[in-house]
Amino acid sequence: MKESKISEEEIKNTWRTFLITGDMPENVQASWFEHKSMRPIIKRLPRSPRCDICYMPFKGIGGYLTRRFLGVEASKLNPHMCNLCERFAGKYHGGVEIETAVMFIDVRNSTPMAEKLSAEEFSKKMNRFYRAVTAIFYRNYGWVQKFQGDEVGGFFVPGFAGKGFATKAVKTGRQALKSLGYNGIGEPWIQAGVGIHAGTAYVGSVMTSSGASDISILGDTVNVAARLTSQAASGEIIISEAARKATEMSTEQLEYRKLALKGKSTELDAWVMRI
Repeated sequence: MKESKISEEEIKNTWRTFLITGDMPENVQASWFEHKSMRPIIKRLPRSPRCDICYMPFKGIGGYLTRRFLGVEASKLNPHMCNLCERFAGKYHGGVEIETAVMFIDVRNSTPMAEKLSAEEFSKKMNRFYRAVTAIFYRNYGWVQKFQGDEVGGFFVPGFAGKGFATKAVKTGRQALKSLGYNGIGEPWIQAGVGIHAGTAYVGSVMTSSGASDISILGDTVNVAARLTSQAASGEIIISEAARKATEMSTEQLEYRKLALKGKSTELDAWVMRI
């Protein structure tokens, strides 16, 4: 029997429920292990790499157990997603605008670093950076959006990171820099800066160039976060005023800056946290 076409309104409601509550709506048949209550347990199963959305592990004993007993494995077309999340993204092709917090972390001085190291050494160092940062995104219930050159970006939604999703973004930025060696003792093993912005963005299913479904975030909120990151010096976290307000963070220990961002017609109020 041919499946009936899903209406645009149903797709929006499905995504809205999923992103705001963290659970699938009643119209979506979900297995017991796909419910929100199981997420903390799944997140602790070893080991990475894992699904960027539901945190199902693809390797180690955890990966074996989820493949063997749950039928969950890495998508054949999109290695950053499991087959269940890809199926959901493909069936409910669309999305919705929601409040979110976006964080980017960018390696500083990567060009001179690449000149000093062999290609293999540089690759190992960057892979270590990717692993360290993504592990912290997952720990704080963030979704890793992309790896682009020497940068990692991700975002936080209420249904996964909770009502304090913007606070989770700042926490992730701090922990990420500390994992790189910004601990007040010696020099970091790799230099990086962080940018964080909060606001409305479109989150949903998009089609990749290979024809696979992916879950992505789009909009000006993403662009602003990326622009803030480009202005962050080594060891700095630049937090937009919108993100600071969302966290209700005190400005006592922060440095105020008014920034002119590329592509923006007006300057942006921001605050700098140093690690």
